[in-house]
Amino acid sequence: MSSEAADIIHDLAVIGGGVNGCGIARDAAGRGACVLLLEKGDLAGGTSSASTKLIHGGLRYLEHYEFGLVREALSERERLWGIAPHIIHPMRFVLPWVRGLRPRWMLRLGLFLYDHIGGRRALPPTQSIDLRRHPAGAPLQPGFGRGYVYSDGWVDDARLVILNARDAADRGAAIRPRTEVTRLDREGGYWTLHARLPSGASGSFRARVVVNATGPAVLDLLARADQPTGRHMRLVRGSHIVTPRLFVHGFAYFFQLPDGRIFFAIPYERDFTLIGTTDSDHRGPLDHVAASAEEVAYLCEAANRYFARRITPADVIWSYAGVRPLVDDGSGKPEAATRGYRLELEGGEGDPPMLSVFGGKITTYRHLAAEAVDMMRPLIPALTGKDWTASAPLPGGDFPMTGLADLLAGLSRGYPFLDPLWIDRIGRAYGTVARQWLGGAGRLDDLGVHFGHGLTEAEVNHLVEREWARTAEDILWRRTKLGLRFDAAQTERLSRWLEERS
Repeated sequence: MSSEAADIIHDLAVIGGGVNGCGIARDAAGRGACVLLLEKGDLAGGTSSASTKLIHGGLRYLEHYEFGLVREALSERERLWGIAPHIIHPMRFVLPWVRGLRPRWMLRLGLFLYDHIGGRRALPPTQSIDLRRHPAGAPLQPGFGRGYVYSDGWVDDARLVILNARDAADRGAAIRPRTEVTRLDREGGYWTLHARLPSGASGSFRARVVVNATGPAVLDLLARADQPTGRHMRLVRGSHIVTPRLFVHGFAYFFQLPDGRIFFAIPYERDFTLIGTTDSDHRGPLDHVAASAEEVAYLCEAANRYFARRITPADVIWSYAGVRPLVDDGSGKPEAATRGYRLELEGGEGDPPMLSVFGGKITTYRHLAAEAVDMMRPLIPALTGKDWTASAPLPGGDFPMTGLADLLAGLSRGYPFLDPLWIDRIGRAYGTVARQWLGGAGRLDDLGVHFGHGLTEAEVNHLVEREWARTAEDILWRRTKLGLRFDAAQTERLSRWLEERS
């Protein structure tokens, strides 16, 4: 038994350190519950760091008649931008019309609905453009004329998860990454959670209510709790590629393909282009999910239908894939399966309850969390109050949602010895929290070891002490995206330093 299990009965144990789990932990902790979050790997180590990095309504879901889902997601865009303006930014998307694919009337109708059903206020509306004259037409092959520009948002998905976890911890939640739940038992009106601790030893924890927010592993966890289920999930793999920058302007692209699918091409980390996603049914293991060679080739071929500069798999700097847990609604094609979610609560009348989360998407995580916590209020006396997360900033986001440029300018004045590109990365990752670890530094040496590309000992210490980072991979691919820039020697140096630090 862990010492914590002997001393504490948590009101709520959340299993799963992705965006839904961390969002639920944050909301519940903020309403007064004693919260424990357990995650078998690193926070955001799975699907929640393998998205297309968008806060969006899902324009393509309109043609599958998912009006309620699109409305819910659209209504969340500006709320999320408002609470996290450092990691969430508005972005304009260019949608070229292609003869022989979806007709212009369908695109215009879809974009009209997109503009009007979600309570858009600050984001600019759709515009019709001539790609022969618009800057977004320059990187494309000749022949594209009519197009449309509409609004959505970009998000640093992994940092969204980390900041929800950090805020939950600041409100009293116990956040335990690298703690795998191996079995759950109902004992004496409580749940006993048996776990493998980061040290490799066994431990256990107790809780009144369990939330199963394990994403693609939701049915597996139910089995570990001996919960019979006739449910079915559809696991869909979405793969992405990152290439050298294919265009220099700030617009993103929404492209159609003859097979009915769509994909995005998005400016990424200043020097790169992110292209994705695929939709393929996934039947393999959930650990170490990767883009297949066929998917990489498919995305390259898709990009080559539009861009004048051709790419091949040899141009791909990085690829990644995540498995999306979708509610199995019987759809024939994986891209048509619903992106909605379902919350199911079982137990009661003497049996400790379990709330399971089926499905969901990043854009609706906050609303999902509020709904989940509301469902648990009758079960947990400590839970008080109503949804509070719509207006409470995430750590570092306590500045106006249009104030990022001012924040970056202030950091530049305060730390003139830092390269402007480093300032840009730091401000967009940490917001106002950046000054906590930059402190009173007056020169680069004051920040300790410089590992390269602006990553310093001061930042790494912050990531270890405040953001649960342990490995170079945690830091270079989730807390930051500096893995795109670090070479093997720099990565090895960081790994050795972390090992010595621990």
